[in-house]
Amino acid sequence: MGAVDGRNATELVGRRQETELLGRALDRAKSGAGGCAVLLRGGAGIGKTALLAWAEERARAAEFMVLRAIGTEAETEFAFGVLHQILWPLLERSEGLPPHQREALESVLGVRAGMPPSGFTVGASALALLAEAARRRPLLLLLDDLHWADSSSATVFAFLQRRSAELPLVILTASRPGGMAVEAWSARLVEVESLGHADSGALLKRCHPGLALGTADRVLVEAGGNPLALVELPRQLNEGQRKGVVPLPERLPLGERLDRLFAERLRALSPAARRVLLLVALASGAVAGSAGAWLRAAGEDAEDVLEHIEAGGLAHLDASGRLTFRHPLVRSAVVSAATRSERREAHRTLAKGLVSDDPRRLVHEASATLLPDEDLAARLHEAGLRLSRRGGDAEGALLVDRAAALSTDPADRARRLTWAAVMAARSGQLSYTARLVTELKSGPVPPDIAPLFAYAVVYVDQSHSVDFESSFTLLPGALDALAEPGAEAFGGLAEQVYFKLLLAATYTGDPGAWRVLEEHREKVSDLARLCHRAWTDTARTAHAVPAELGALVEQMSEEQEAGAAWLLLWTASAVDVADGLLWRRFTGQHGYATQGTIAKAKCYHDFLRGRWDAAPDCLREAEAADELGYHCNALLFRHYYAHFLAGRGDEAGLAEIDRRIRPVAARARMRFVTDHLDHLRALAALAHGRYEDAYCRLVKITSPGVLPPGLPWFHLPFFDLVDAAVHTGRRREAQAHVAAGREARIGEISGHHAFLLAAATALAAADDEADDLYRAAYSVPGADQWIFELARLRLAHGSWLRRRHRAEARDVLSEAHQVFRELHAGPWAQRCAEELRAAGHSAGASVPNGQGTPLTAQEMRIAQLAATGLSNKEIGNALRLSPRTVGAHLYKIFPKLGISSRAALARALKGD
Repeated sequence: MGAVDGRNATELVGRRQETELLGRALDRAKSGAGGCAVLLRGGAGIGKTALLAWAEERARAAEFMVLRAIGTEAETEFAFGVLHQILWPLLERSEGLPPHQREALESVLGVRAGMPPSGFTVGASALALLAEAARRRPLLLLLDDLHWADSSSATVFAFLQRRSAELPLVILTASRPGGMAVEAWSARLVEVESLGHADSGALLKRCHPGLALGTADRVLVEAGGNPLALVELPRQLNEGQRKGVVPLPERLPLGERLDRLFAERLRALSPAARRVLLLVALASGAVAGSAGAWLRAAGEDAEDVLEHIEAGGLAHLDASGRLTFRHPLVRSAVVSAATRSERREAHRTLAKGLVSDDPRRLVHEASATLLPDEDLAARLHEAGLRLSRRGGDAEGALLVDRAAALSTDPADRARRLTWAAVMAARSGQLSYTARLVTELKSGPVPPDIAPLFAYAVVYVDQSHSVDFESSFTLLPGALDALAEPGAEAFGGLAEQVYFKLLLAATYTGDPGAWRVLEEHREKVSDLARLCHRAWTDTARTAHAVPAELGALVEQMSEEQEAGAAWLLLWTASAVDVADGLLWRRFTGQHGYATQGTIAKAKCYHDFLRGRWDAAPDCLREAEAADELGYHCNALLFRHYYAHFLAGRGDEAGLAEIDRRIRPVAARARMRFVTDHLDHLRALAALAHGRYEDAYCRLVKITSPGVLPPGLPWFHLPFFDLVDAAVHTGRRREAQAHVAAGREARIGEISGHHAFLLAAATALAAADDEADDLYRAAYSVPGADQWIFELARLRLAHGSWLRRRHRAEARDVLSEAHQVFRELHAGPWAQRCAEELRAAGHSAGASVPNGQGTPLTAQEMRIAQLAATGLSNKEIGNALRLSPRTVGAHLYKIFPKLGISSRAALARALKGD
């Protein structure tokens, strides 16, 4: 346990694996080989803080500079509050930064007045400051209780941890499960789990060596492997209970929350000591726990108060004069133990110690106020807008929400709630947005705020409820209102409303939505118009979109790109160019809403580019999206996962996904998903050589010779329809479809479109032209990017060559066979093998069930239980693991077994 019980941090019990990982990370940074980011995740009291202390001691011994911060509930409303804790010690070194970066940091840290910069600039400036410090010695950044960090700081840390490998920098963070701030992070995740029985016993014996055997056994059971409970539970017992001479109570005082362990010690403190601890617990930033703050609170009896506090073991005075809680749970226990009147009085005291325009003072004033107060509401509203303008939408929403609660006029209250909902939506806090929208719907909304209200409602309906009806009823009127001469712009809201309607139109094909978009096309930006062109009738309107998109991006600053991220990514996705550099530009300074869009684009392009080992990422993203309430994203991630299943011919897995998402998509009229699923069922049929089945499914989506205007992704089934038609003796239909593609000039849309047109042309060609056309398809620029489709083309070409007894058939088929094996596309590889055997050649080893990596004992137990049909939660209960941990193991198990769904587990474990 180490740091929790006050012992040396190197004496941790049962954490060998975790400390070895952290030690390697520090050694790597020390040697100059590069840094990394590690996220420790686990429940309260599980030992995350002890691991942070271990890493700090190890790093200081290795002459690292250590920077620490802790997230607190009191700071969640203050933009960049936690970042302030980390960077403040380095600020004097900002003189070496370029002026714009120094000014950015001084602005967000409160040193400089004026309009703060965008979040992207803050992240880049913080990275530059850390790089400057790292020139002298390696850095360790420690951030505890990340789940309580303000959203703006968390986003900057997400930006930094993605770039930690560039510096001798280790970023070590700790968070409880379910914290929104960490869902989009790419840091190395370490699940800190309960100690095993033996390690629990060793820790208990170390901390309480005189505990009676029966008492120790009871504590072990009650603690359940939680290190903090093992240390603290015996301290709640009297001497006789510890020695086993007095019966133990029916229930030990663990309760539902670990912070109750400290309640008894809090009650034993003097009123003055409790008042000091409450002030420190409710304070924030540099003020919290500072010598001046607690001394003033203690008054003349400061020395006695400090002695009393330290004797109780709840807090201590550190070397800098700060009063520090011995564990983060003490802070919440202090607040929980105080009465409402005590908390209000503490907030009043804290407010008096801050300048009048400090947002923290306003929050304390609001927390101390019982009745509506329009003056305070107005000041809170303005402070919230200031935070929003400096990139703190999440924190701004909280302040404006408080302002709404204190409003005296119902109309002003509605206006403020609407602004809070929009800010929360922009920051990606969907559950919070949904709560605010529900509250708004209970009363009238002033006409002057109607466009904002429409946007907030649609954001929740689309993202959370998977419902697009409000998009068609509210957004057209919002666009009309925003287009009126002299209308309030609401910070460029028209562009966001236009994009939301474009999404709804693309997903559903609603003709009325497309008409409204066309009517307002000239009133939006060049980028929004290009996005509309890319999706409205792709076969006929998207020509040269990639080149025009590239030209627009070249003209944009980083800040402009950040503000237009959704439009850029969605435009690029329409023409299959959202790969590589384009989405890498947006992996830094963005909340979940944008990160989710990036992840969706990546899942789709991983399929197109043959990066099929990344398939489980789709399911991980789906689970994360569901946890955050982004159910539409979750549906789409599972829809993209279905692409990999279809490509591999896994019809059982595909049917499972279909059953899960089709009903929701059909209810929302999401043809984008339902038509895709029909196409994917056809693709799976092609994998198994059921060409008639595939053809019948495909002609329901796109008739031969017709490129439907309501099918923006028409090019994906284009090649498949030609393939199915040729194999079912319908060459004339295949050639008609190719002719329609040539007439529409689809080869001029993108490199992918050009390759698919060339491939389909070769398949449909007469025998005397086919060989040249196959080779022409191979030579299309960038053809080798489309791994799966190129392998299918080689299979078709190799089969054509084999039937004509051409010697090169073996090489062409062997190359396709190797690709299908690497993709674990068994049915396709089997067809290649059959063609090779028909040509008189061996296909080599059969398609492997796995990748040759054995399952660990834990993975085997999980796989066996999952194969019986148990859910992640049921498996977790059986093995004393969290459902998330079970899911993480399954994501490793699938590729090891060469499968892509739970449905295939039983067969894979049998070696079939």
